[in-house]
Amino acid sequence: MLLDISKNYSVILASQSPRRQQLLREILPDFIIKSREIDEVYDEALKREEVVLYLAKLKSDAFGKLASNEMLITSDTIVCLGDEVLGKPHNEKVALEMLQKLSGKTHTVFTGVCVRTNSRTEVFFDATDVTFHDLTTEELKFYIHRCRPFDKAGSYGIQEWLGYVGIKKMEGEFYNVMGLPVHKLYQLLKTW
Repeated sequence: MLLDISKNYSVILASQSPRRQQLLREILPDFIIKSREIDEVYDEALKREEVVLYLAKLKSDAFGKLASNEMLITSDTIVCLGDEVLGKPHNEKVALEMLQKLSGKTHTVFTGVCVRTNSRTEVFFDATDVTFHDLTTEELKFYIHRCRPFDKAGSYGIQEWLGYVGIKKMEGEFYNVMGLPVHKLYQLLKTW
């Protein structure tokens, strides 16, 4: 069932990610897209889940005070191999290095979400463990050349070729890895 909170709120999704837009559209029929540029800088002392909570809230704070009828949804996703946070690669060399680190290992994808109105703020995260098969350099280069994963944390999108062939197992929510834990977001929005 689609949620209809449009009688009470004008919902804003603060994300240029087509994946997040697609996922939110599956639970909310009506929202608008706006975004603000922020420096995604955080204290290195933060734990992995604290990083995504902090960044989701930082993105929300960039909008300042909301109108009484506005609801803002912000989100951030990181990929962690142990305690190392793998961000978005800025070129093919970095993307290949990241994917070689992930090959044959289990990593954790964290997504933090902030939902805010002018009277209420809720921040939560979800975590999913993803294990890759051992992948050859040729496979990884093919993926990078074909899918250009430079806007993706950890250098991959689970909904792309590497997700189809490279994942050995996954523990947790698939859509969290795509960038929006819609299962948790849906339950939260039902309480608004």
